[in-house]
Amino acid sequence: MTEEQRLDATEQQKRRQLVRAVIASAVGTSVEWYDFFLYGFAASTIFAGLFFPTSDPTTGLLLALGTYFGGFAARPIGAAIFGHYGDRIGRKATLIITLLTMGIATALVGLVPTYEQIGIWGGILLTLLRLLQGISVGGEWGGSVLLATEWGQSRGGRRGFLGSWPQFGVPVGLVLGYLALQIFQPLDTYWGWRIPFLLSIVMAAVGLYIRLGILETPVFTKVLEENRVERVPVREVIVRNWREIVLSALLRTGQQAPFYIFTVFILTYATKTLGFKAGDVYLYVIAAGVVSLFTVPFWGYVSDLVGRRRLYIIGAAAMVVWSFIYWPLLDTRVPSLVFLAIVLAAPIHDIQYGPQATFIAESFTGRLRYSGASLGYQLASVTAGGPAPLIAVWLYATYQSSFAIAVYMAICALISIVAAFALKDRAHLDYAVEYDDAQPGPSGQGP
Repeated sequence: MTEEQRLDATEQQKRRQLVRAVIASAVGTSVEWYDFFLYGFAASTIFAGLFFPTSDPTTGLLLALGTYFGGFAARPIGAAIFGHYGDRIGRKATLIITLLTMGIATALVGLVPTYEQIGIWGGILLTLLRLLQGISVGGEWGGSVLLATEWGQSRGGRRGFLGSWPQFGVPVGLVLGYLALQIFQPLDTYWGWRIPFLLSIVMAAVGLYIRLGILETPVFTKVLEENRVERVPVREVIVRNWREIVLSALLRTGQQAPFYIFTVFILTYATKTLGFKAGDVYLYVIAAGVVSLFTVPFWGYVSDLVGRRRLYIIGAAAMVVWSFIYWPLLDTRVPSLVFLAIVLAAPIHDIQYGPQATFIAESFTGRLRYSGASLGYQLASVTAGGPAPLIAVWLYATYQSSFAIAVYMAICALISIVAAFALKDRAHLDYAVEYDDAQPGPSGQGP
């Protein structure tokens, strides 16, 4: 075999691994988000009556959504735990652990006895399993993004597009979670809602099979070869890159808070306030998820053409405007306009979501990337995503108007605009070279 043939064979192997890595990232995050959304949907519609029965429906709903928030509060913990191991032992091994953790926790949710059977212990067990779900998701995202992007081109190229595929798992999980509840919940009063949770084991097994066939990423392999693995990567990235971590969390505010209002709070608002049937609202949100299957990778691709920071700012600005269009459309109570509002929210939200993963991951050097990207991304779960449905419930109960929620969403989007301006765009840097080697900053801490 000639040198040229060997190089060609190596290039073909890299391409095959890239394709496998992208598929593994998308399938793995789809499983994780199916599990996570399934709980959110059930918390909004079922769990209040089964596990937190009270005389006040609003109190019961807030308690159910409180367990939902617990999953978000646990995400930064998962980011720190799995970020540490992702930068120490590798992306692949860590992702296998996160997938197994999520699959087991979700299946166990389907076995928890109700309040009628064991009293408040049912709610306590539910909360503990939700925390385990949150820890798993906290470690999953960063590894999936790095698995896809670190197998891609080290400079520019298609990195925004590749980084959008782990994000693609979110609408897949959304659609599968809603469909599962739609299909199984009506079948049996006791077991109907449990079946989708138990099926998580099967989906996790499929994801695990795919991930076992992936090699470690070239970036982490290089870190190992150069003996540059940090002893405590989480501590190191907080010391070196605290600014990027904070800005990454703020960057997500205008995307994450509206998203959980669009997908979780809308179930309660459309059924309890607007008087729609839950089945109809499920179908509307499923349709929005199907739209996102196309718009998430599309906007990731566009970010490679126009720049991630520019596209992100455009998306956040569009969200400011959309906040004051979305609620008036819903409040017409006209089915076609309500459907339009729910479905159009998806592509507008995805202008930020498509390029977001790569934008954040590029902010951290290779040996600290898993820890830094995960911490920045998941901190927003505590400040934006988790509280959003609770804040929306409180705002409507207090002001009896959706306008207050629109203002809240617009403020979140403005925060994202400011953060995007402040976060350095490092798309031009070599993704495979340590940033502090490639371009030292004035204090020696990297660009």
